[in-house]
Amino acid sequence: MTEHAKPTHIQALDAVIADATLPDQVLAHWLGSARPDNHGALQHKQQWFTKSPAFDEQLRERFGLAVEAALGGALPHWAEQGPWERLALVLLLDQFTRNIHRNTPQSFAGDPLALTLALQAMDRGDDLALPEVVRVFMYLPLEHAEDMAMQKRSVQAFEALAQAAGDDETREYLVGSLDYAHRHQDVIARFGRFPHRNPILGRASTAEEEAYLSQPGAGF
Repeated sequence: MTEHAKPTHIQALDAVIADATLPDQVLAHWLGSARPDNHGALQHKQQWFTKSPAFDEQLRERFGLAVEAALGGALPHWAEQGPWERLALVLLLDQFTRNIHRNTPQSFAGDPLALTLALQAMDRGDDLALPEVVRVFMYLPLEHAEDMAMQKRSVQAFEALAQAAGDDETREYLVGSLDYAHRHQDVIARFGRFPHRNPILGRASTAEEEAYLSQPGAGF
């Protein structure tokens, strides 16, 4: 097959993989700019964890191919360009997947690679180059892991973030993020997995999990 004979979808995917501006586009769409400070990032917090079909569709149309490329392992070069580019790849794998593939098993398909990328950044100290609020998204793959060791490390990371906050607005957000990290850890300590994922992943829930899920506010 010649280059000109490639199917349109493959051509579009190739263009995404070759687009050197795409990491900054991902960051700007999620955080407001490609290199925001804490205050700038917080101006966009309302879109991060809100369930909005319109926002999900917006991400799907604009970054669906980028997520496909990331899940296919076609964007490893992003991670080696610097902490911000690595974060952009983590966002595709850990956040955009959850929006674009909401309520399907594919929403969790990027978690293993996102976790690997996050741990590499933390082990190198590359995460420390990011502002505290932005760093939250480097640590969320640990919080999303159905693994107690990762949950403990997640809580430690979020504790350090809360302690490093330099102003009241940032501190308030990071203290809230730490609370969520504790809540995730508590669920894994109790069940060894996140019960709210069971219906999506086709897992049978135990009686204890069903009782938990029947409570208001259960799940994340």
